[in-house]
Amino acid sequence: MWQDGNPRLSCFGLMKNSRDGKSYSTNLAFTPPEYLRTGRVTAESVVYSFGTLLLDLMSGKHIPPSHALDLIRGKNFLMLMDSALEGHFSNDDGEELVRLASRCLQYEARERPNAKSLVVSLMSLQKEAEVPSYVLMGIPQGTTSPKQPLSLTPFGEACLRFDLTAIHEILEKMGYKDDEGIANEVRYFIFDVLFAQIVKHVVLQMQDTLNSKKHGDSAFRAKDFTSAINHYTQFIDGGTMVSPTVYARRCLSYLMNDKPQEALGDAVQAQAVSPEWPTAFYLQAACLFSLGMESDAQENLKDGTNLEAKKSKN
Repeated sequence: MWQDGNPRLSCFGLMKNSRDGKSYSTNLAFTPPEYLRTGRVTAESVVYSFGTLLLDLMSGKHIPPSHALDLIRGKNFLMLMDSALEGHFSNDDGEELVRLASRCLQYEARERPNAKSLVVSLMSLQKEAEVPSYVLMGIPQGTTSPKQPLSLTPFGEACLRFDLTAIHEILEKMGYKDDEGIANEVRYFIFDVLFAQIVKHVVLQMQDTLNSKKHGDSAFRAKDFTSAINHYTQFIDGGTMVSPTVYARRCLSYLMNDKPQEALGDAVQAQAVSPEWPTAFYLQAACLFSLGMESDAQENLKDGTNLEAKKSKN
């Protein structure tokens, strides 16, 4: 529990955004290779992201996976280890952790371990019973501030009530204003393509993709959620443009069709495309409520509320 100084790690966020404030384009080396090709989050992508996280924890630095794998292949794994950890683990345990990270960071997704084998490997390295984080970090008990009640926005309230009709109305009113930055990137892409003299093919492909989105929006507005799923899927599979709003709308359409697991996947994709977008967190909360994961849903509600409050101040 947080009040005991014992936080829970629950998401690796695909390591998409640099933690030192750098832009996404400078951090591609830390993104799962298949995600760069397809834009989709898979179980193997999460394992890759866990590998980058494990590497960060061991090294105390943000080392590109390719460079780390070169060091590992050269049996220079000690160069990866944070000097502050010296004396806290045996060489055998260190080698095992490095080996585990290298397996997670394999370029081919099929060569990475699954989540179950990761847990088994990590449990075998655990030498003592769990110790609360506040003990490890030297945080005195009884100094945390009292828990403040969460003040939810209308979107958060709708997700808490699992009121899909209200969520639909909010998404309709929002439109695509949160996609504006991505739309600008598309315009710059078209400008570059003009000079590459392949504009005709690209424009035709983009037109087909935009038509799919247009038909999806019409179906979504008419509450024909099955058709909306089909058209939005065509837009996403086109691969020409990425829209967090489309993922959000397909997410709700899946919820309307009683497919919460697929809906959760789209909410996570929306967050991957736009990590600071409150809507993605709210929709994840709604999906998690539907799946009976109330504790995780409450955490996402809190994250969405905090992001929206931060956004309103800017």
